[in-house]
Amino acid sequence: MKKNGKHLFIKDLKKNWVLWLMLMPVTAFFLINNYLPMVGIYFAFTDFNFRDGLFGSPFVGLKNFEFLWKSNILWRLTRNTILYNIVFILLGNVCQAFMAILVSLLSCKRFKKITQTMIFMPYFTSYVILSVVVYNLFNYENGLINGIVTNMGHEPINFYGTPAYWPFLITFFHIWKGLGYGMVVYLATILGISNELHEAAIVDGANILQRIKYIIIPHIKPTFIILLLYAIGGIMRGQFQLFYQIVGNNGLLFETTDIIDTYVYRVSTTSMEFGMGTAAGLYQSVFGLVLVVTVNWLIKRKDDELALF
Repeated sequence: MKKNGKHLFIKDLKKNWVLWLMLMPVTAFFLINNYLPMVGIYFAFTDFNFRDGLFGSPFVGLKNFEFLWKSNILWRLTRNTILYNIVFILLGNVCQAFMAILVSLLSCKRFKKITQTMIFMPYFTSYVILSVVVYNLFNYENGLINGIVTNMGHEPINFYGTPAYWPFLITFFHIWKGLGYGMVVYLATILGISNELHEAAIVDGANILQRIKYIIIPHIKPTFIILLLYAIGGIMRGQFQLFYQIVGNNGLLFETTDIIDTYVYRVSTTSMEFGMGTAAGLYQSVFGLVLVVTVNWLIKRKDDELALF
């Protein structure tokens, strides 16, 4: 079998050598940028110092993981990362599908194009610009919101000193920014639905709500599940730019805004605790892998065609 397999590989290589040659740059890219850096996992098991280097630094085993566990940091980071991503995934996809359905039902083509453009525009806004907008809205002294509040005779709100506000604010700005991009994906699926189905439904007396329920939603369901699976693949990876640019290193808000990505960046660049940062990152990757495999297995049991692998 091995000889036959080797023979078939050589035969395929000779036949499609151009395709294999085109594949080499991609393979080299992934080897250099994705697999070679995996050597850095060893940081998680060392008390790294620059004098001794990676392999010369003292080996500490699982002490970095033990510190994260006992200090309750790991629980807070995992809780925040997973809860934010669950809300981002579920609420984000529902809002995107809802807006796609509304836009698809618009009869005026010019108004439809204007609406699509307006909804899509925030996607091109950089997180740096977004952080400036957020700061000017919620700044304690000169923010627009506090300006309105004080003009109404109330005390200004200390947004940047109150953690409870930020889960709602971060969720709102994340959905607002990605709404247009996700809407386009669902809109493409909806536009692919045959007009004959809608015409037949109208002849049978179906109203708009019934057409949405029995025609549009069943057709976008596979797209929703596929996007859900892809999103779950990164459920342990937070939106680093979103959190870092909006919140930054404000320690008062860490209880509700600190995620694994911001923690890894902070301890690696500020505290120079490379072992601790790598330990948190490794935990993030392994947990995410187990989660993806588990969810894919559950979906495969229910509908094999909707599973990724």
